[in-house]
Amino acid sequence: MAEHGDGLAGRAVIVTGAGTGMGRAVAELLLERGARVVAVGRREDALRGLAAGPGGGRVEVVAADITRPGAAEEVVAAATARFGTVHGLVNNAGLARFAPLEEASDDDFEQLLAVNVRAPAALIRAALPHLREERGAVVNVSSVGGVLAMPGRSFYGAGKAALNSLTRSLARELAPEVRVNAVLPGPVSTPMWDDMGLDAAGTDALLAGLLAATPMGRFGRPGEVAGWVCGLLDPHFSGWITGALIPVDGGRTS
Repeated sequence: MAEHGDGLAGRAVIVTGAGTGMGRAVAELLLERGARVVAVGRREDALRGLAAGPGGGRVEVVAADITRPGAAEEVVAAATARFGTVHGLVNNAGLARFAPLEEASDDDFEQLLAVNVRAPAALIRAALPHLREERGAVVNVSSVGGVLAMPGRSFYGAGKAALNSLTRSLARELAPEVRVNAVLPGPVSTPMWDDMGLDAAGTDALLAGLLAATPMGRFGRPGEVAGWVCGLLDPHFSGWITGALIPVDGGRTS
């Protein structure tokens, strides 16, 4: 999907969680295709390695905790100060906390909702005037966890289900000026697996179970998700797609 057309050249796109994993792959692919990328992450050092690609893309690095009040407005202000407008928004930053109900804490649930639901909503709202003017696009990076029953991961699944619902509702609310879609990755090889609140044995058991449940027999690669994200941002390729929840999951939801 990453090779269709040149509809991303010169477009200003905000990407959250751009320091590692899928967000990094999205930012790099956008730069290759000539986009102007606002790379957002908590750690500035993780973002500094991003550079303009051969397609003529440009990058602005913004270190921010997107759950902090006012952060969404600051990110959009930085984007417009550098590039004049916002054509696209990729809500990729995410948090995973897995635990059975009896062991899951209220604090974990609040953090999951803050990162996975409230921050994307705040960023969409802050960027909306520009997205409307540019007839832009939003891509939310959700999860198959938002559509599957996930024992031991119910709080995480509930947050991603909320993001899926937000995606579909806003697609109707903001049409026809702004398109809103989501990709739903299955298990992808990223550093996220090291930050789920599980011990080593619990993480190993989880990964083994996910691998066994994936018909393709392997975890996905970040670039395989990035191609779909960029395709959904590209008006030449996906200008008539909105409200879609697209699984990119190795057959996990089949």
